[in-house]
Amino acid sequence: MNGPIGVAGAGTMGAGIAQLACLAGFETLLHDPDRAALERGGEKLRAGLEREAERGRREAREVERATARLTAVPSPDGLAPCRLVIEAAPEDLGLKRGLFARLESVCATDTVLATNTSSLPVTEVAAEAKRPERICGMHFFNPPTRMKLVELVAGAATGEPVLIDAAAVAERMGRTVIRCTDSPGFIVNRCNRPFALESLRILEAGIATPAEIDEAIRELGGYPMGPFELIDLIGVDVNLEVARSFFRQRPEPRWQPSPLQEEMVADGRLGRKAGRGFYEYDDRGRPTGPTTSELDPALAKQVLERVVAQLVNEACFAVEEGVAAPAEIDAAMRLGLNHPRGPFEWARELGAERAEEILDALRAGDDQRYRVAPHLRRLADPGQPS
Repeated sequence: MNGPIGVAGAGTMGAGIAQLACLAGFETLLHDPDRAALERGGEKLRAGLEREAERGRREAREVERATARLTAVPSPDGLAPCRLVIEAAPEDLGLKRGLFARLESVCATDTVLATNTSSLPVTEVAAEAKRPERICGMHFFNPPTRMKLVELVAGAATGEPVLIDAAAVAERMGRTVIRCTDSPGFIVNRCNRPFALESLRILEAGIATPAEIDEAIRELGGYPMGPFELIDLIGVDVNLEVARSFFRQRPEPRWQPSPLQEEMVADGRLGRKAGRGFYEYDDRGRPTGPTTSELDPALAKQVLERVVAQLVNEACFAVEEGVAAPAEIDAAMRLGLNHPRGPFEWARELGAERAEEILDALRAGDDQRYRVAPHLRRLADPGQPS
């Protein structure tokens, strides 16, 4: 694709995406309606490029050329020359629709318009557009300069040429592009739902403490962070709102938000930013109490297997719905979240039969949160009819 790339939104995501565009050789126009935010975004981008040179990842001359490719534009009208604009605004449907309406009025009719939304359906974002066929999803992961995945999402009206152009830009940025359908959470956020939700259910049942669950997931499972460490880092309120968003889009029992999180948010226990969440923190955000425990190996195995079984199950439901193929889901989970294994790799490690057995036992009393996906049944018993 020839011509400039635009990024609308100069926060952490927008600045990171713009940095990738600059390094990929694109003239890059960065816009934010808040001039102070636009200035901070530009400073963050330049500092990120300088760190690339300091750490020896890029030649100094390459960084200088990349920095020179950035232009800050305070008005969306400044994005008019762009061949592709990536929207990185807050997750507000009305805000995104308004921004795309403005972009349609100033950009050429063949300009590709992409949303970086992680939770809103692309079809809904494009619903009021005059030309919804030129709107797609390009979901980068945080931080975009380090995470190698872009989920490419087609809305109901998105044209194939738009997807081809968007994929070419992301690949030139050095990202791995995986296509997926326009469904709740796309691939990664959908398939990662059990990482937090099943861990919360284990905690609520009194089976293990946050420290025990985190240690089991981290030490036995090989994950970079345990679920409660991660929730505290993201924010208990933010994680809860994601759960609520999923459940609003589809009241699936597996996705039901945790009552414990509801109580914590009401009590102001929001995680690191509040000084208390599942752990206690000092003024610099460091844990003040023990975050690890002397963990019983049998308990660690029980915790990990239960969480993994639900990760496998959710991925199997996603395959059933045509969200993506198993290999694509595995790659997306590794690249988007740094998971040590994708869910289908876990299915081979744990055994699909063992995952099925765990879920069937948990479903005692017809608990629909543990309904086994038909695809998992087939993995556990390949001889059964499709």
